Amino acid sequence: MNNLQRIGGIAALLESVIYVSAFLFFGLFWHYPAGADTAMQFAYLAENQLAFSIVNLVMYVMFGVLLAVLVLALYHRLNERSPILSQLAAIFGIIWVALVIASGMIANIGLATALDLSTEDAEQAMIIWRAIYSVVEGLGGGNEVVGGLWVVLLSFAALKGSQLPKLLNYFGIFVGSAGIATMYPAQVLTEIFGISQIIWFAWLGMVMLKPSKP
Repeated sequence: MNNLQRIGGIAALLESVIYVSAFLFFGLFWHYPAGADTAMQFAYLAENQLAFSIVNLVMYVMFGVLLAVLVLALYHRLNERSPILSQLAAIFGIIWVALVIASGMIANIGLATALDLSTEDAEQAMIIWRAIYSVVEGLGGGNEVVGGLWVVLLSFAALKGSQLPKLLNYFGIFVGSAGIATMYPAQVLTEIFGISQIIWFAWLGMVMLKPSKP
């Protein structure tokens, strides 16, 4: 059990690193010409396809794999004292894992498909790419309701069972509530959830890496 908790703690820390890396990439290195014409937009996507695809793999697929480990570790930690809440939280955690991994795979396959079509009909390719990107955003990029529910439920489970520090649990409730609030399409809500979850993942990871008290 202690080994699982340590692995879960490492997974949580890596999740926060992935979040920070994604913010840095899109804030400092990704300069997508949204206001340019279709040809220039596809030229930029084609030039940066490899980098964008790698980022998608890390940001979605790797994140999802690490998340699966963390969901399992937290379930085992909380299940004994809060069985119902921990099981419900685990259900939403597993759903979030599936949505996040699916988002990354759809994004990469969709980008390759749109770039192939752009050589024949750029306008039609752009319509397809925007539709695909909307699906990606709906599944796991811009809508964080499922992830928010997972964080809220496991925070309540930890509070009920006196597991994890109380302040961390209260902060988790705030983080999860911000995620649930992203059902309203506002970029600021997604950013609040993302930034606060960086702190939550890092804090949770450090707690899980500490030796358990007998």
